[in-house]
Amino acid sequence: MNNEMTLSFVAIEENEALARMAMTCFITPLDPTIEEISEFKTIVSEAVTNAIIHGYECDGTSLVTIHARIDEKKVSMTVQDEGAGILNLTEAMEPMYTTRPHMERSGMGFTIMESFSDNLSVESAVGSGTIVKFEKQFSPVTETSRMR
Repeated sequence: MNNEMTLSFVAIEENEALARMAMTCFITPLDPTIEEISEFKTIVSEAVTNAIIHGYECDGTSLVTIHARIDEKKVSMTVQDEGAGILNLTEAMEPMYTTRPHMERSGMGFTIMESFSDNLSVESAVGSGTIVKFEKQFSPVTETSRMR
């Protein structure tokens, strides 16, 4: 089964839930386990939250765009903003690094995305935005996986 979709939405915090739920519905035909759904939703949530808060500072006018593709049991996805970009990508991807400590941000977003995805890459340019790309392979459906 192959499928593809693109979703764009305004950079406001409420739309993080929209993105998470839309993408969860998109992967439903893969018959994911509860654990796979949870991990996938977390990756989407972290990537979209970063775009909204760090890329656009919740400006409420700019767009975040998600593009997703299903090939067999693998989902490939990008979350893109055309916002501020990341000054030092290596530093930003370190655990506990945050530019928004006053917002009680833990600085674990990239670390979490990396641990739940099979492949994660980030491209960013200051003043041009950021693209987070990830892949996640879903398990073949078995009776055991249905019970999880």
